[in-house]
Amino acid sequence: MSFLAIDVGNTRLKWTLYNQPEPGAAVLASGAEFLEQIDGLAEGAWARLPEPRAMLGCMVASQAVRRRVQEQMLELWSVEPRWVVASEAEAGLVNGYDAPARLGADRWVAMIGARHHALRQNGGAARPMVVVMVGTAVTVEAVDASGKFLGGLILPGHGIMLRAVESGTAGLHVPTGEVHEFPSNTSDALTSGGTYAIAGAVELMARHLEQRCGCSPAYIMTGGAGWKMLPFMTRPFKLIESLIFDGLLVIAQARAAKEQPSSTVPTIVAGAMA
Repeated sequence: MSFLAIDVGNTRLKWTLYNQPEPGAAVLASGAEFLEQIDGLAEGAWARLPEPRAMLGCMVASQAVRRRVQEQMLELWSVEPRWVVASEAEAGLVNGYDAPARLGADRWVAMIGARHHALRQNGGAARPMVVVMVGTAVTVEAVDASGKFLGGLILPGHGIMLRAVESGTAGLHVPTGEVHEFPSNTSDALTSGGTYAIAGAVELMARHLEQRCGCSPAYIMTGGAGWKMLPFMTRPFKLIESLIFDGLLVIAQARAAKEQPSSTVPTIVAGAMA
């Protein structure tokens, strides 16, 4: 059963067609489009795809963008568009947000994907996690060993930081610089300042989680700009670029397990296959 996973961020739509809605499924096709170009998906990248049997998406863009994406899907296929909304609990993760549904879908899905990876890496044994997503904005999440999301940080990404400084400082318009321990020009000072601001926030969250849980967490990073931040992390982060898609696969499998008789589907244990 082919499965279409869609991740719609603030600037791009990314999609992957899998042969099955489960972790580790084979990739049949994939692609990405800037949001300005998504109205051409039905005549372009999606035109020659086989019709997916199911679809699940993660959306942080506007309702108008969601409608545009669904119009492109319905022009080609009869598959029902389904979008993840953060809930009180799903696929082994418990939502500790004050208002669970207000948590961003991308953050929720990324944490579910991260927990799946952490369990596999640790032989099925649970451990706390720090999950960092680096994109237009940066999020830093803390999850305890039981799978409860404790809370997280939201920071501006590099681009937003630079634009904010430029707009608030007369005459300051400089190209992007490089990261140095002791920046000696304005471009490097801005780039280094933004990088170390993000790295410092991550380090503080890691310390808080260590103190809370009494052990060293797993460190997982994702996002289009994750590769830029990875060299400057003070902790041993693992970069997983497919984390949103991995989370969508875990959710799809967990939902299928609930909908089918227990004797015909694999057992789901805290978001991982037993």
